[in-house]
Amino acid sequence: MTSAFLLFLLYIPVIYGTASNSLSDCNAVAAKFDTTCGGIAASSVTAMTGVNVTCSSGFTSTTCPGTYSGSVCVFSHKLCVTCSGSSPVTIRVQSNGLPRYCPNVPVTLVGTTIDFTVNFNPDVNINSPVHNPSSASALYGIVCNISSQMTVPSVSNFVLNSGSASVSTLAGVSIDGVSIENVNSANNVDPFYPPDVTLTERVDACLGHPNFQSVYHYHMASGCAVNRPSGSISSCTGTTACNTNVSNYGISLFNNNRNLTVIGVAKDGHVIYGPYYSSGSEVNDMSLFLQ
Repeated sequence: MTSAFLLFLLYIPVIYGTASNSLSDCNAVAAKFDTTCGGIAASSVTAMTGVNVTCSSGFTSTTCPGTYSGSVCVFSHKLCVTCSGSSPVTIRVQSNGLPRYCPNVPVTLVGTTIDFTVNFNPDVNINSPVHNPSSASALYGIVCNISSQMTVPSVSNFVLNSGSASVSTLAGVSIDGVSIENVNSANNVDPFYPPDVTLTERVDACLGHPNFQSVYHYHMASGCAVNRPSGSISSCTGTTACNTNVSNYGISLFNNNRNLTVIGVAKDGHVIYGPYYSSGSEVNDMSLFLQ
């Protein structure tokens, strides 16, 4: 068995991951986003046409990210995802970071400007990792570091377009335009299961919350991006299932989408999927090993 395995490695010294990255593939992914631009890239996020979101409760004159009148907050959701080129195909993501629903945020919320272009779903060589830690401490410095995704692999040809805000801690953008931030909190620990429970992040029932810059974002997949809620939503602590086990709750938000579901695009151009395979089975450590 060992000899056969070694022989196999001798004949395949380099392993590549070939992705589906044609223009039609890119357009199919772009169509999953809740866009407001009519399929044509805007000159800027500021100039982009948006869709108004009206929230009759949950905001004040100081926390509303738009206009506030008579206890009603109205803000604009802006999102544009477009594809172009042939070899390579590129995808441009433009968003003001605000969802198309009313989040539960008891503090100030503001829009942002996300605008980047990147090669769509670039092929990867898994024998040339972006990081190559040689010790446990080096691995810790990568995994437990909110800035670990600051640098995008060169194969992605990432370009931050003029006028965009910093995306140093950005992992990707959800199909509802909300930022998907690094899996770590600002304390460089798991936001939901930190070693010190006092560092647990406070989120709403859609698993989103504002950062220090008052920008709403996710740290994990949110089913609200796929199944948009209506009306007011509760906090996670005010939602029994979320407060009891946020991990199981997060997966349960995809109960109506037990298939391979596009939930966003990563900053390196790769597609982000939800917690289920096309077979309907849940993604977990064992299933990843068996793929």
